[in-house]
Amino acid sequence: MTTLSSALAATPVIAILRAGSESRFPEVTQILGAEGVRAVEFTLTTPGALEALKELSQDRPGGLALGAGTVTTPRRAEEAVAAGATYLITPSYSPEVIAEAQRLDVPVLPGALTPTEILSAWQAGATMVKLFPGSIGGPAYVRAPLPDVPLVPTGGISLEEPAYLAAGATTLGMGGPLVGDACEGGSLTALRDRAALLVASVGGGRR
Repeated sequence: MTTLSSALAATPVIAILRAGSESRFPEVTQILGAEGVRAVEFTLTTPGALEALKELSQDRPGGLALGAGTVTTPRRAEEAVAAGATYLITPSYSPEVIAEAQRLDVPVLPGALTPTEILSAWQAGATMVKLFPGSIGGPAYVRAPLPDVPLVPTGGISLEEPAYLAAGATTLGMGGPLVGDACEGGSLTALRDRAALLVASVGGGRR
């Protein structure tokens, strides 16, 4: 099983899958993996996301780290890990979910924006902190508040934006700009092209 850290060492991107149905999650995940995006988040706001996660995790796709996003309660955290999630991502700072992730022995990336939220999440035991929405302060904000905390800017990050990594971000969270409408029946060829562009972009963007 691929760990989150090894997946991000290969490509510092977490792809975020969110849709009205989970039906295309497995296919989209396989395409992303084939193009070099090794970490994929299934958001729990998508109906059937846990079932898709369980199905795909049983296949143990090579080189991929599968996680669950929009995890808002300890119970949801437990359900996600039982379905095969190897890491958890929350929309906001939740000490209870962080504590449950620690109990379950999986990485957890809570969402935060202000320096107070970021530091609180880090001190509570976050593996990394999801900076959301990451586009508000731009790359300069990644560098400024707490340089020792590993940040994952998410939201409004373009496909050709390695500046966040150059500023010190650990990785990038990418939803719409990367996935587009692929999970809703859109072009899978276009998805491949976007993924290839992103992987090429971030390959030269790390410090």
